[in-house]
Amino acid sequence: MKMKTYLSAIAVGLLLSAFTLLSGLNDVISGIRSGNASVVAKYFDNTVEISLPGRSNSYSKSQGEAVLRDFFANNPVKSFTVNHQGESGGSQFCIGTLVTGNGSFRTTVNLRQKGDKEALQEIKFEN
Repeated sequence: MKMKTYLSAIAVGLLLSAFTLLSGLNDVISGIRSGNASVVAKYFDNTVEISLPGRSNSYSKSQGEAVLRDFFANNPVKSFTVNHQGESGGSQFCIGTLVTGNGSFRTTVNLRQKGDKEALQEIKFEN
């Protein structure tokens, strides 16, 4: 009986952790859809790789948020459609199409579990 209770507790814990992992990715997707750099930056790792058309660099959290805020200001978001999302080796990823006032961008987001939270490692916007 104790073993059954123990296994049930483990199963529930794993199920809840799976939903927690996806919540970070869902928050980032919501931030992109609304063009809200602060929501996305909440998940930035200590350094984040941001690729924009014509430039790519690693930034600190605050620098990355400023770069993303500038990108959204210059490219007002109309919509963001998720084309594919999944999990691989403890990381979550999302590939989508961001439609802005200045054109469409293929967007890739990579998050990795880091301790008890998710950390956004990389975000790419490609023409």
